[in-house]
This record gives sequence, C-alpha cells and structure tokens, in this order.
Amino acid sequence: MDKFKNKKVLVTGGAGFIGSHIVDLLLENGAEVHVVDNLCAGKRENVNDKAVLHVVDIRDKDKLAPIFKGASFVFHEAAVPRVPYSIEHPEETHDNNVNGTLDVLSVSKEAGVRRFIFAASSSAYGDKEEMPLREDMPAESVHPYGLQKYIGELYAKLYSDLYDLETVSLRYFNVYGPRLDPEGDYALVIGRFLKQRKEGEPLTIVGDGEQTRDFTHVHDVARANILAALSNKVGRGEVINIGAGESHSVNELAEILGGERKTLPPRVEARHTLADNRKAKELLGWTPEISFQDGIGELKKIFGL
Repeated sequence: MDKFKNKKVLVTGGAGFIGSHIVDLLLENGAEVHVVDNLCAGKRENVNDKAVLHVVDIRDKDKLAPIFKGASFVFHEAAVPRVPYSIEHPEETHDNNVNGTLDVLSVSKEAGVRRFIFAASSSAYGDKEEMPLREDMPAESVHPYGLQKYIGELYAKLYSDLYDLETVSLRYFNVYGPRLDPEGDYALVIGRFLKQRKEGEPLTIVGDGEQTRDFTHVHDVARANILAALSNKVGRGEVINIGAGESHSVNELAEILGGERKTLPPRVEARHTLADNRKAKELLGWTPEISFQDGIGELKKIFGL
C-alpha cells in the first residue's frame, strides 16, 4: 500500500456514496487525494477533511486539466446512477455517463496518469438466465444506464490499446453500506426499505419480490479499487466482477427488516444478479470480507432500527 505514499490521486464522484469510501482508504494509505465532484448527487459532508475538494463537472475539460496535472491514479466514480432515471432521461444520463467518462479518460491521458480505475456496473450483463454472471458473457443491457457503463468499459480498453493509459474496469454488484442514499424515487432497495422502516411506512416491493441481488458491501468495493490500482496483473482494459458471490431476494431483505409491505407494479430490470468473482481473486487478490447479515445489521444500527 506504500505505493500511494505522497502520490497525487484523483477520485471523481468522491463526494458520493462509493467514491467517499475510496477517498478514506486512499488517505489511510498516505495518498494526497483530490476529489472532483459537482455535488449534484454527492455531499460535502461525505468528503474527508484531509482531501482537497474541487467542485467541478467532469464534462468541463478546461477546469479538469490543471487538477489532473501530476496525478498518478484516477478513480472514476462520477456518474448519474439509477436505472429508472436513465430510462426516463437517456440523453442526460448519456451525456454524463458516456461523454463525461470520455472527457475524464482524455484528461487522464494528457496529464500522464499512470492508471485509470473505472466504476463499471453489473447492469451491463442485462437480464440473463444463466448464473453466476461471468466476465466472458456478452453485454446485453436492457436499459440506458447499463449500456452507458458498458460503453465506458470499451472506451477504457481503447485508451489502453491506443494511448497506453493503464485501465481496469470493475463491475460493481448492488453496492450497499454506510452513506448510501435512501432518498428519492430512485433510491436503491436497501436504502428505500431502511427509510420506510424508520418512518413507519410499509416496505414497497416491486413485483413479486422474488428477484435476487448480489448485495456487496461498500467497504469491500472500496478495497477492490485500491487493489486494482496496485495489481501488476491488470492495466490493459480488463473487466472484473466485484460482487459478494451470493444473492438474496427482495422478500428476504424485507423479512430481515420486518414491518408491513405493499406491492408495486414490476419494472424493467434484471430478474437476478450473482457474480462469479474468481477473476477478482486471481487478478486482484480480492475476496469479500463483510457478510450480508453483518452489513445489514450495521445499517440497522445506523438507522436506529
């Protein structure tokens, strides 16, 4: 980990849920951390006091260039997430998630960044019947967000092949943990359930609740990013699943949290997700450490449940 000592490192979206955890780990390992975030979704209070915050949009290349100068590593976490939002706003999300990623890649190349770690998504797989999901399966996203993240992977690989920028893409599976955002119509299921339970409202289950997700703790995801930056086995545009390797149904989650439930109509989403995480172990030396039960227990305490 001493490879980060006194190195300038950038985290786009570092005021967000996942990005802020990566920032914390980098600081623990001696890095000089700069956060680039337009605070559209991120929050100032998420940013560690020891990091330098630049309130800049990732699509503003002129402002990015001087910030990136001298950086050794870039962790690109900035995005407009949420599947339903991308379906309703495909052009806006494309501009942020595709054009923004291309801008960050371009500025990284010009700045002589050593390695670019991209926050990819398991939603690139689409709605597959065969489980677990392996990196050699074709990407067949069923919504704009998954497609946009897949295009980001392809651009990262291209920048390795054409411009010799080391890149690696980590496909996250249903990340949860402290600092998750429980607010709004597009909140992910764990955050939504926690908020509803705390406020005494029924848990809203989309469809029959038998859809399953590979819930992966944010601490494990942040650790995977650190390992991806340091591994000498990656850097040529590899795509790697970062998932716990076990799945749980929405109904099971509701059972753990308790309380009343009500059903909403089904929506466009994958029926199941489950990561084959052998490649992460082989190339990064990564295995998940935090169990689903422990992770949910931690969140229940945070939410006072």
